[in-house]
Amino acid sequence: MPREIIQLQCQECKNRNYSNTKNKKTTTERLELKKFCPFCRKHRPHRETK
Repeated sequence: MPREIIQLQCQECKNRNYSNTKNKKTTTERLELKKFCPFCRKHRPHRETK
């Protein structure tokens, strides 16, 4: 099964707010999405962590 669970971390406050899945064979670079951060109370870029 190539899909793996990843954590998304806010780039401003460094809190891990979301989890998502991605196919590591087709998408090798780190995923970055603009999501709502409940701690900052704003939409911020969230990047994949290890």
